[in-house]
Amino acid sequence: MTGLPPGRPARGSGVFWFLVCVLGGALQAASLAWPWPAWAPPGVVAGAPSGWLQIVSLALLVFALRHAHRNGQGFWRGWVFAWVWLAGSLWWLYVSMHTYGGLASWMAVLAVAALSGALALFYGLAAWALCAWAPRPRWLQALLFAALWTLAELVRGRWLTGLPWGAGGYAQADLMAAWAPWVGVYGMGLIAALLAYALALLVPAVWGGLLRRLLPQVRRIGGRLQAPVRHWTATLGQVGAGAVALALLLSVVLGEHWRDAGLRGTGDAGPLRVWLLQGNIPQNEKFETGTGVAAALSWYPAQIAEAARAKLTGAGPDLVVAPETAVPVLPQQLGPEFWEPLFGVIESSAPVGSPGLGVMVGIPLGSMESGYTNSAWGLSADMLKGRDGGFPGERFYRYSKHHLVPFGEFIPPLFRWFTDLMHIPLGDFARGELAQPGWDWASQRVAPNICYEDLFGEELAVSFRDPAVAPTVLVNLSNIGWFGDTVAIDQHLQISRLRAMELGRPMLRATNTGATAAIDHRGVVTERLPRLVRDRLEVSVRGRTGLTPYAAWASRWGQGPVWGLCLAVVALALLVRRVGARRPVRAGGGDAQAGP
Repeated sequence: MTGLPPGRPARGSGVFWFLVCVLGGALQAASLAWPWPAWAPPGVVAGAPSGWLQIVSLALLVFALRHAHRNGQGFWRGWVFAWVWLAGSLWWLYVSMHTYGGLASWMAVLAVAALSGALALFYGLAAWALCAWAPRPRWLQALLFAALWTLAELVRGRWLTGLPWGAGGYAQADLMAAWAPWVGVYGMGLIAALLAYALALLVPAVWGGLLRRLLPQVRRIGGRLQAPVRHWTATLGQVGAGAVALALLLSVVLGEHWRDAGLRGTGDAGPLRVWLLQGNIPQNEKFETGTGVAAALSWYPAQIAEAARAKLTGAGPDLVVAPETAVPVLPQQLGPEFWEPLFGVIESSAPVGSPGLGVMVGIPLGSMESGYTNSAWGLSADMLKGRDGGFPGERFYRYSKHHLVPFGEFIPPLFRWFTDLMHIPLGDFARGELAQPGWDWASQRVAPNICYEDLFGEELAVSFRDPAVAPTVLVNLSNIGWFGDTVAIDQHLQISRLRAMELGRPMLRATNTGATAAIDHRGVVTERLPRLVRDRLEVSVRGRTGLTPYAAWASRWGQGPVWGLCLAVVALALLVRRVGARRPVRAGGGDAQAGP
């Protein structure tokens, strides 16, 4: 697949295209959430995604692939692009492994590089397949590229336990927000890939046209780009492809005008007043008895007590949410001297005829015999009545994390040696069920998810299979303190925004160090706390009922429709290529449509 005359590439061209791929991969990583607050290009905001930057970065890869002289070159260029992109997106894993896990610095760097390199193989294979299978019609090349790239994203999201963090669609959280409730993050990434390929075709065409006007003696020479003879079907195909590309471009540029179209199937479910707590317990102290544990067991109950007193005056919240492992020890490790005062203030918030205060708190649960879970408890005054000094834990609402983090929450087979090199507590949890009921509270159905579970939209969508019992409010409890003061905080915020857009639900985020925020059902961050401060965020959100188109199909089939569409495009491209290979070359030097 080359845009140059056949033959040996010019000396140094390999190095040039290698650098293009490195630049493209770096820009792709930066497009997810611009990481440098001190400087940002025009139109780019620090900590925010940039959809146009992501499209341009992917177009740079397309340029490199279109100048690959061998399929193997295509593989390596795709791999280099993806390796730089993924290493630039996931570099903060170094912080958790080295700073908090105690892994030697060189081993942590090697681990991040190896993980990024392994995941980049999927994209290298996609680039190889594009070069090997590209049909002659360029509109079909664009479709094939988008399909193969999206398949690589899907495989990365499923391989082993799946790690779709940093998928290209997250960079489109602002630019393509209108598409989110229709096609989800993978569909947005597919559209971006189509536009990137179109851009890579358009720029040289416009540049070449300008050169031909300014320098009439300049002509394209040799190679597969020449196509002096065109069949009418090729012209029709180009016109149709151009119209589709223009329609996609207009849908993106004018997205704000139809942003709410995918939300018309949802309705208002009333207000919910919430306090979101951000304890800012340093990660290196969080599980230390004399420091982090003591701070957590003091500050969080004090906030709950203040909320209970405010509730009695009518000014308090309906719900208080504390982050993942806000209580960093098992409940049985704490005696009545901790639980009784806490239960008492929750009970005191509910005078006769009032439901009082609801509390959702992240806490590890379980025992050696039954296994441990990373969980969230929901407590209310009704659950505490008649306990007579006992511990009514079985009455509490309980959600247990389903999608566990490899190495941090479970140990993959054959990798015990690696986890033994680190000193990470709470490292081997049991898995909760995929579909767990939400908590009916304050006229809402509150559905929690923990840590990076909001990365898997198809798993959250399972709860929307029955609209009558679907969640009205989503709550994410996280502890991103493992990754320090890095761009991981901003990236995770964009992930939560995408889930809110896809499912048409507000997303409340209670985190240890940031970003604690309230996101409305349109994916707009309405309020947030600064990172690395100990504070609470007092917000009011409105729950939603009904389903978005994405929630309707993803709740039943997961990402199956996206898989099916991409595989169908690949099959079509292979069929067209096979038929084209049998067609005789017409006199005049070209097929019905020039190759890439």
